[in-house]
Amino acid sequence: MSAPPAGDDRSCTGAQAMVRSLESLGVDVVFGIPGGAILPAYDPLYDSTTVRHILVRHEQGAGHAAEGYAQATGRVGVCIATSGPGATNLVTPIADAYMDSVPIVAITGQVGRALIGTDAFQEADICGITMPITKHNFLVQDPADIASTMAEAFHIASTGRPGPVLVDLPKDVLQATTSFNWPPTLGLPGYRPTLRPHTKQIREAARAMASARRPVLYIGGGVLKAHATAQLRELVELTGIPVVTTLMARGAFPDSDERHLGMPGMHGCVTAVTALQKADLLIALGTRFDDRVTGKLSTFAPGAAVIHADIDPAEISKNRTADVPIVGDCREVLAALIPAVSAEYAARERTDLSGWWRQIDRWRATYPLGYEWPADGALAPQYVVQRLGEIVGPDAIYVAGVGQHQMWAAQFIRYERPYTWLNSGGLGTMGYAVPAAMGAKTGRPDATVWAIDGDGCFQMTNQELATCALEGIPIKVAIINNGNLGMVRQWQALFYDERYSNTRLGTIADSGGTVRVPDFVALAESLGCVGLRCESRDDVDATIEKAMGVNDAPVVCEFVVGQDAQVWPMVPAGTSNDEILAARDVRPSYDEDAV
Repeated sequence: MSAPPAGDDRSCTGAQAMVRSLESLGVDVVFGIPGGAILPAYDPLYDSTTVRHILVRHEQGAGHAAEGYAQATGRVGVCIATSGPGATNLVTPIADAYMDSVPIVAITGQVGRALIGTDAFQEADICGITMPITKHNFLVQDPADIASTMAEAFHIASTGRPGPVLVDLPKDVLQATTSFNWPPTLGLPGYRPTLRPHTKQIREAARAMASARRPVLYIGGGVLKAHATAQLRELVELTGIPVVTTLMARGAFPDSDERHLGMPGMHGCVTAVTALQKADLLIALGTRFDDRVTGKLSTFAPGAAVIHADIDPAEISKNRTADVPIVGDCREVLAALIPAVSAEYAARERTDLSGWWRQIDRWRATYPLGYEWPADGALAPQYVVQRLGEIVGPDAIYVAGVGQHQMWAAQFIRYERPYTWLNSGGLGTMGYAVPAAMGAKTGRPDATVWAIDGDGCFQMTNQELATCALEGIPIKVAIINNGNLGMVRQWQALFYDERYSNTRLGTIADSGGTVRVPDFVALAESLGCVGLRCESRDDVDATIEKAMGVNDAPVVCEFVVGQDAQVWPMVPAGTSNDEILAARDVRPSYDEDAV
């Protein structure tokens, strides 16, 4: 990529400075929609030979696409919107990126400086609106500050705990004349993320790990953000400590490894949930003790001491008090722990974990993950997801929406590689999958990218399939169509006496019988995609294989499944993880003496 030479002070507009900054930062793609306030930026963008602009159909799609790009590549994703409604349509993906620590930079147009605060046409205080959901945001008041602001935005987004940064550019600032000088000087005196952990804390953690009888490595998405999966495997090889990976950490440790117990949490597997509950030491790396993992916080892992390592000091002891707090990048923490634990093993007899593993294996044998086929002969959604993972394989990228299909995708696809599982974890954003898959495929065009979506989620952002078709982004989409808002229906079945208020989607009756609305196959074809439908077990494999054979257009596969399938295991909201249900009305029992 070409970049202006250092010290280049050629006269240019603020808009040209913005585009040149993107080029200098190595940005290869941005997702956005032009509008009045941001329009000056689109003129020099038209001339850029290194920055590709993808015209989305809705700004929310631009934001999620930037997230998908960032999560799949590890680079900063970029989205652009105009002022007012354009900017506010980015609020959901910005909040999503904030919750899941995804590095994106959102560039928004703003009304001219003289109009700010006058309720001008398409004015919105997007800096004020997004203040709680960004790592930082900037309202640029001087065109001379554009280059340094863009450099600072990218630096903040991608360092420390990653996250979203917003740059708001008034229209007259974009139009004004300035000079461009690269590289700029960063003016961030108060921003110094702590990367290296304190040696004393590492020694304390190593001692605790060497002496624990029932330890568990509790792995969160921070391990992926730190690109620390190789170091994690080395620590597990050294210690033999069992591993659980949260929803945001799927793929951080291979599912095929016997030391991996699976995913903990509200819909985690019984073994992972119970191992955390019965542990005497939790080594929590890059995780935040989210309520979906802990259940009722006061009852979570009551007998466990806690080592908590995170790059964000605000997370340490926020929800659960840490006995050994460690602030640092997870890769640096793991790199320091490995020799420290080795030294502890050399200095004293290491604790025998064989009894702990015997108990874990009993739980694993007694409460395996599974499902039942619907009694009415309908297609089981879990089977569809399982076969998708088996046929497509572990090298693909799987992107899920939010709901039952998300949990089945986390449970029944085996993840062997990092950065192959993308989803909206913290915010739980329906509509995430299709645009995020678009962004992931843009960033990694050689990878097979499948969006696993529900019929409810899909209808929120499916218009981005038109973008995929026109821009040559051949993602594949599996719609798990149960005709309902499935997770809400499950809660209504379990906790609201089967009073299904406003969760039914998708069918109307006419003289010819029942008609699906929309017809997803026809909708896909109208958006320039290949549309396929599957309604029986016998056709599942052939449908997936047919989709895999199409590589020059997006493919949408509608799998019509039973409406009453539920996600199990489940910890009912607000209860202790000890109350986990392996299936409806099936609560596991444990041999406390064996533990």
